[in-house]
Amino acid sequence: MSETKTAASRQQSVDDLYEESVHWHLNTGDETIHAKRMGGYWRNIKWLAASSWILFFVGPYFQWDGRQAVLFDIPNRQFHILGVTILPQDFWMLSLALLFLALLLAVVTALAGRVYCGFFCFQTIWTDAFTWLEEKLEGSPQKRRKLEKAPLDFRKVRIKTTKHLLWLAISVLTGISFVAWFYGAFEIWRDFFTLKASPVAYGFIGMFTAGTYVLAGFMREQACFWLCPYARIQGVMIDQTTIVPTYDYHRGEPRGRIKKGVSEEERTTGDCVDCKQCIAVCPTGVDIRHGQQEGCIMCALCIDACDEVMEKIGRPTGLIRFESFESMEANQKPQPLYKRPRVWVYSAIMSLALLGIAYGLTSLAPLELKVIHARQPLFVLQSDGSIQNKYTLKILNKMGEDIQATISATGPEGLILVDADQVTTARHGKVTPRTVFVKVPKQNLTEETSPIVFTVQGEYNSQILSGERKSVFIGPRL
Repeated sequence: MSETKTAASRQQSVDDLYEESVHWHLNTGDETIHAKRMGGYWRNIKWLAASSWILFFVGPYFQWDGRQAVLFDIPNRQFHILGVTILPQDFWMLSLALLFLALLLAVVTALAGRVYCGFFCFQTIWTDAFTWLEEKLEGSPQKRRKLEKAPLDFRKVRIKTTKHLLWLAISVLTGISFVAWFYGAFEIWRDFFTLKASPVAYGFIGMFTAGTYVLAGFMREQACFWLCPYARIQGVMIDQTTIVPTYDYHRGEPRGRIKKGVSEEERTTGDCVDCKQCIAVCPTGVDIRHGQQEGCIMCALCIDACDEVMEKIGRPTGLIRFESFESMEANQKPQPLYKRPRVWVYSAIMSLALLGIAYGLTSLAPLELKVIHARQPLFVLQSDGSIQNKYTLKILNKMGEDIQATISATGPEGLILVDADQVTTARHGKVTPRTVFVKVPKQNLTEETSPIVFTVQGEYNSQILSGERKSVFIGPRL
């Protein structure tokens, strides 16, 4: 009797699932996809990954040493990252950082497919947030479809207006948050509402507001299908060893609904009961049972849906799981990562990029000095018999405030730096030039060119900063 009740309960669960998924098919933009929301392991991972984007909104408000912790000050050509100021002269480090991130994305794609699209992409995250709000206001997928077809009345206008106002609020916040990284968090809010922000700032806020509202609110999965070039690039990175959400056709086929009175030992069908829940939860409307398709963003929500159904009907989970095509076809475990040559190649290049970035950050001098020797004339014979050279010194101050700097020089015996006690104000974030003259008694020059070292020194927050540069002192032929 208990077995009969269990079978009947399972049959009722499957019937309910069929009723929920009756509207689902592959969508190419002719209608709005209302994906069903289900809990589960991968849904929790998805929310955890999405929470990393909170830094996008709150990051500009963190302060460091009296200024915004991370500020990409493009007008002044300065990148402030915590206590480090990166100027155009250090642009090579930014190139290494971009190389590292690009390779990291390539490695992740080669190993686990389009997990960036499914878990971290801003389009995916914002769409998920918009549809979550939509579900809270309009209800389940069935109710949302019913509301779309319902005649226009006060209830429909109220719900739709509330939803779109919330979407617009998120879109505007997104635009302001983006500009805050380049403009200043507190400054952009003040200037935005007092109409004092620059036209460029208003333009970017407008573009991000419109883009977020349209892409996340209306286009949704169609942006992944037709607008995103990265989806095509990622597609060529996947091979037979890449682990991706895969339907186990060995277990699942042939598909068939649960039949009353047929025990597990007597059934002739596979584990797939054709409930279509894997399609119902898919934000792009893909049927994972047909294999990998360009619309699959590998968010793994189909795995949660299938596992829940398997648990309800008393069958093993994992009918849909992360697996490689190679191991699925051979019905064996995937090849270990350390046996894949490109993993080693990618890792080596990434390691070199990281070492370069680490070296650059640790070797950044707060004061940098460049020395340009005058070409005409190369030297001047003074009336007292000494030889004088002219130099143009360029002081680069990478700190956040102006520094009072002094210049000294060492070289041939008897070297005299004219106006050595003169203090130069090195402007912060800029190159400050200064012309200096160096004299050396002629009798002390033992060769036509002699090495000379210039040193610039200043004080910042009770810390002594210095930088030096080698040059040459030129005299007459001996």
